[in-house]
Amino acid sequence: MKKIGILFGQEKTFPPALVERINQKAEKGITAEILQLDKVMQGVSSGYDVIIDRISQDVPFYRAYLKNEAITGTAVINNPFWWSADDKFFNNALALKVGVAVPKTVILPSKEHPDDTNSNSFRNLQYPLDWEGIFNYVGFPAFFKPFAGGGWKNVYRVENRDEFFKAYDETGRLVMMLQEEVVFTDYFRCYCLDRQDVHIMQYDPKQPHHARYVQNALPKEKKLMDKLKSDVLALNKALGYDFNTVELALRDGVPYAIDFCNPAPDADVNSVGQENFDWIVEAAANMAIRRAKNHKPGKNNCTWGEFVINSTKQK
Repeated sequence: MKKIGILFGQEKTFPPALVERINQKAEKGITAEILQLDKVMQGVSSGYDVIIDRISQDVPFYRAYLKNEAITGTAVINNPFWWSADDKFFNNALALKVGVAVPKTVILPSKEHPDDTNSNSFRNLQYPLDWEGIFNYVGFPAFFKPFAGGGWKNVYRVENRDEFFKAYDETGRLVMMLQEEVVFTDYFRCYCLDRQDVHIMQYDPKQPHHARYVQNALPKEKKLMDKLKSDVLALNKALGYDFNTVELALRDGVPYAIDFCNPAPDADVNSVGQENFDWIVEAAANMAIRRAKNHKPGKNNCTWGEFVINSTKQK
């Protein structure tokens, strides 16, 4: 019997609905359950063929556990090694390589020195930084946000250099990005599962959280919908994410990828709405079953993106 486990934290609606849907499908030799764990021994599996991870971004213990599971051959969704390695700034650079538009972005050193460092640790940096060059490249207004953050934590909208430096003084040891503001006519949030299934949702980030998913408002232009889907697939194939959301802002007819590093995206029925919830439960169930069927005991069953795969082929 192949076993699928769902690892989660404070969520209430998606994990149990996913377990129920997988088991409803009654695929021979496949079962799903809420993951149970009472010990983690090095190099020893906890007994799951597939694990869908919804919480390790907040719990370092779970991240270590999932890496251990991956070593034993468990198909962990998403790959815990890649998720630990990437960041939003790198992802933006990779987006450019695969032909997806992104806002102009620069990365900046933390305002305060990291622990166990001093000014000598930054001898290769020129001070002051080329602020004029940075501001001229990005422009104002701009968004100032952590390069490895999420959930709109420590995000600032700055309209001029004075507001920027005031915000910078508040960021402490966070490594931040300054990013061009894209004034959009439409905004979309897109689920992408298994690097093949895409669900496009009209989204309004300016609204309160519970009202951001706009119902029955998708554009009818096939060319635009095809472009949105192709950009979403290009990003997730390059990154290797099995479970992700991509946010795209439409400016002058061009979709700009704004946020596409969300490997444990919101899937609560109370925020995404019933129709979107039904889609994500069904798609996630199908993905988990496919991965269970393709699971090869003792092998590397995690997904690696085209960026990593192509890099290793070049050697």
